[in-house]
Amino acid sequence: MKMRYSLRLYLTGAVAARAGDEMSGPALMLAGFTLAGSSTDASSLLAGITISAVVGGPVLGALLDRAGRPGRLLAVALVMYAAGLGVILVGLGRLPFAVTILIAVFTGLLGPALSGGWTAQLSRVVSGDGLPRANALDAMTFSAASLAGPALAGGMAEVLGAPTAVVVSAGLICLALPAAWMLPGHPGWRRVPRATSVIGDLAAGMRVIVRRPSLARATLSSVVSCAAQGMLTACIALLGERVLGGAGRGAMLLSCAAISALMANAVLARFPSPVAPDTIIWAGALVQAAALALAASGRPVMLIAAALMAGIGEGPQLAALFAVRHREAPEHLRGQIFTTGASLKITGFAMGASVAGPIAAWSLPGTLILAASVAVLAALAYFVIPSTTVDSAEDRATSH
Repeated sequence: MKMRYSLRLYLTGAVAARAGDEMSGPALMLAGFTLAGSSTDASSLLAGITISAVVGGPVLGALLDRAGRPGRLLAVALVMYAAGLGVILVGLGRLPFAVTILIAVFTGLLGPALSGGWTAQLSRVVSGDGLPRANALDAMTFSAASLAGPALAGGMAEVLGAPTAVVVSAGLICLALPAAWMLPGHPGWRRVPRATSVIGDLAAGMRVIVRRPSLARATLSSVVSCAAQGMLTACIALLGERVLGGAGRGAMLLSCAAISALMANAVLARFPSPVAPDTIIWAGALVQAAALALAASGRPVMLIAAALMAGIGEGPQLAALFAVRHREAPEHLRGQIFTTGASLKITGFAMGASVAGPIAAWSLPGTLILAASVAVLAALAYFVIPSTTVDSAEDRATSH
């Protein structure tokens, strides 16, 4: 199966799905503002489709781990997510807004399928010495999507209208269906009843994350780093307005970060780093902290340099996080660990953005310094967890 399923097909599907995902958020906000006529409603719509990921991720991951052909379940999740976007679009202006928000929340339960649920399957496509390079390439798909998605949403909304942008984002997600459907299955899987329930698998997955020091450290540090990234994102419009001469120009900073992250991971894919991925995780947080502190200077050239530096920290950190998860996750819990990690990161990002928004209106430099402090905290958090723990018999059993 692995010989017939190429890494190129995996990456093509990942780029399409993730570009559609990155496009869907801005497109929904623009559609919400256009059809509902309120910026508050637009932001509520985005919050609704992201906040439920923290619940949906672990459950989706557990179901992927129990499936003999997880790619087919992943494909169903992609179809349902794309359909949910369509239902939200149809409901705007026609259904009570509270109902539309509820639809967005249920749709968001499937969001981790486009991130952690997909990456969890990589070790079945590439294994052994090829996995580090594949991790770097997989991380590049996130950077490419974060670069292309918002630009596509804005361009389509400007030319053809915000509702069309939502439709196109759903279409991109659907383009990934063949690559998802054909993903390799679990080796040696048999259609027999599992000895544990889904709830039991959820508990086992959380125990693995907490009790394996490298995995716990990587998870905690990456979540806190995402909170810092969310704080920066909340400042983008103000930075554009006050430093670059226009609120819309703030999006350029996100593009700079995505480009540098893409280039950094391209270098890692071509020339694998001798540095352990565990080290890259906390070092990447420090690079982001330096970038955020530099952004507080309020000078245009320094701000653009800070955005580029932030991407250099974010890109390799993401690839390193994938490497640690692939190394530490037991095969039968791999999907759950990846989707749970993705859900926690989404939550961390949302919390950082929600905290930074009101503070940025009061003091933009102060908010960026606070974000830099959070990034430093992400690096320190890595070392809070002891490097060794005493595994129980149950933990040892999960590694087999």
